[in-house]
Amino acid sequence: MQGNSIRLSRRKFLAAGSLAVASFALEPSAEKVLPPSPDFRLGGRSLVVKPILTYSVYHRAEARSWRNWGGIETESDADKELTRIKDELQHLRTNSDFPVRFLEPSKVASPSQVANLTDIDKADALLVYAAGAWVDTFQALVDKGLPTIFFVRFRTKPYYLWHEIIHARFLRSHTDRLMQKQVSYEDVVVDDYNELLWRLRGLYGLINILGRRIIAIGGPGAWAHPPGVPSAPDLAREKWRLDILTVPIPELVKRIEAARKDSRQVEKARKEAEQYMQQKGITVQTRKEFVVEAFMLANIFRELLRQHNAYAITTNACMGSYAGIMPCLTLSLINDAGYMAYCESDFVNIPAGILLHFIAGKPTFFCNPTFPTREGVILFAHCTAPRFMDGKRGEPAKLVTHFESDHGAAIKVEMRKGQIVTVVNPDFEAREWCGFVGEIVGTPFLPVCRSQVEIKVKADVKEVISAMRGFHCTIAYGDYRKEVGYALSKVGIGWRDLSASA
Repeated sequence: MQGNSIRLSRRKFLAAGSLAVASFALEPSAEKVLPPSPDFRLGGRSLVVKPILTYSVYHRAEARSWRNWGGIETESDADKELTRIKDELQHLRTNSDFPVRFLEPSKVASPSQVANLTDIDKADALLVYAAGAWVDTFQALVDKGLPTIFFVRFRTKPYYLWHEIIHARFLRSHTDRLMQKQVSYEDVVVDDYNELLWRLRGLYGLINILGRRIIAIGGPGAWAHPPGVPSAPDLAREKWRLDILTVPIPELVKRIEAARKDSRQVEKARKEAEQYMQQKGITVQTRKEFVVEAFMLANIFRELLRQHNAYAITTNACMGSYAGIMPCLTLSLINDAGYMAYCESDFVNIPAGILLHFIAGKPTFFCNPTFPTREGVILFAHCTAPRFMDGKRGEPAKLVTHFESDHGAAIKVEMRKGQIVTVVNPDFEAREWCGFVGEIVGTPFLPVCRSQVEIKVKADVKEVISAMRGFHCTIAYGDYRKEVGYALSKVGIGWRDLSASA
């Protein structure tokens, strides 16, 4: 699939080699029409869910107990409930902010009827409306090996039997501890479709990271490899089944050199850079030819993505530039086009970026954390932040040099003060991630990586300090802690929500 590209007006571009040593903002063109918001779920597919009503039919017997708790007792009751479920899920799908498709609901009363369901193999997850039936039917469903959510009715009626007994009889199997291996307490929803929706959103993120192909310029790597721990790329392949495709740096350099000699590619990059710099809110504080080359590299990256049927890319050994091009602004542009792009090839943090990208439906900020202040303010910074952090509109930004080299084009995005964000901090061992929510309180311009954001954490500062692990973090606008934790539970990674009691 070809990525969203900016349509450009045909304006004469300022001559190559001219400098912008002082801060200035180009006047926005009256002719320019901004493109629609990019699709931040490019390359994703819909979550497919199979709804199943489990039920029992009862027959009156004199002078003895003949029915269990619950408001569904007959085939007719079950048929009416099946129709209701279909209508409710249609409403849920219509109002969902992510693509989800529900298969035709089925009803089962026994394990043999489970075995006769022919469309389960088309599903990514099961949604079990647990009105009746027994443990063996539940076990037959869980044994299908798909993520399974149990929905029970309490106040929404008709009352479901398993509202009473799913905890003790099924999950704990008549013991005092969780005995089920594939489902847990988090997989039970009572009445509330909003509670169901965030779990499905977490599963949507999960299915769209598992097996995902990502191009690694210069090969995969990590910020660090602790002794005795499998490499981050190996863990990413094991936990997330990432398909990491290496493009050697010399091959990329050849593409860059060829593009520089191709007048059509150069002209295309010039036009794209011109329109970008003319957008309202963009200030230029670097050489304009650096911006042009950033767009040229972005076009090369998009071509690589198309050629390899991929939607994610990362760069290794980029601190020394690629044929003189620092890829900072390029990665920002790729993220803002709906793809996923990360620097440093850090496969400790890249899975968090991909997962949160699909869960939120927004680009994410791959960044360095710092030590929290006593008041709970943490500075996060990197040179590659997307502008479309809310998924709808570009934040104001300055185009500057990459900090460490003072060369090329990087971006300082002025993220929105007062915005609530999710911060995800993966660990080196892929055993337990932590995270929290916070509020953006500042966007300074310190002598560090260019996109800088100060976040006041909504958590106990001492706990945050002691809990942080790994190094790089991923940030997204909005609160997605529950979805991240739910998805992680399905791949055997723990989740420590540091804002849970805030």
